[in-house]
Amino acid sequence: MTKSKALITGASTGIGRTYAQKLAKRGYDLVMVARDKARLEQLAMEIGKDGAAAEVLVADLTQPDDVTRVEQKLERDGAITFFLNNAGIATSEPHLKTSVATIEKLISLNVTAATRLALAAARAFVARKSGTIVNMASAVAINPERFNAVYSGSKAYLLALSHALTKELTENGVTIQTVCPGAVRTEIWERAGIDLDARIPAERIMDVDELVDAALKGLELGERITIPSLPDAQDLADAEAARLKLGPNLSRNHAAARYH
Repeated sequence: MTKSKALITGASTGIGRTYAQKLAKRGYDLVMVARDKARLEQLAMEIGKDGAAAEVLVADLTQPDDVTRVEQKLERDGAITFFLNNAGIATSEPHLKTSVATIEKLISLNVTAATRLALAAARAFVARKSGTIVNMASAVAINPERFNAVYSGSKAYLLALSHALTKELTENGVTIQTVCPGAVRTEIWERAGIDLDARIPAERIMDVDELVDAALKGLELGERITIPSLPDAQDLADAEAARLKLGPNLSRNHAAARYH
């Protein structure tokens, strides 16, 4: 019997690597996507010891042709039932001093590639009437004032994309979850030029193992948005209810009375 596969972007380090390890132990074979071939191959060897097959797919997701190759893998490999849309970069530059080159690279990965791959997975899974998509967003999607504007905006976009896809996917047997972690101890900070421990108090930094365990548990609980550090899930439920309450009044044929 063919085992189910999980395709993971940004699989060579941090959150993606940890998901790969934990999903392998849950019985998945892996398709691991990242730029760092050596790290991917080392991880594939480690995962192989747990009895899981791990395919290495080297790709730079800021390059359209590489994104196309991953799209084709999602669409053509019928064994893939789980997609972790995780690859991303951050920047530490002040809002108005973020260079155009940095903005374009961040958007190409965090928005363009993430969108193309989410939709490719969605098309494939809807056709098969099953599958799980996990979009790795961030707490700054909800609280954007706390971080670089471009990064926060990219994660808010991914959360909005998930909201917009949820109904159609759910009706076709596909699960979509958006994970919104706070600060997690991974290499993304060092790559962005940020001294994590100097910038953020230790009590606000989660270890990556705990983050992924919480996200997987949230998926099991049926959460469509998972904020691993949020103590009371009712707070999120209340915020979502308030957001949806606005809906009927966001588009009307006349302006509100206060504008007359």
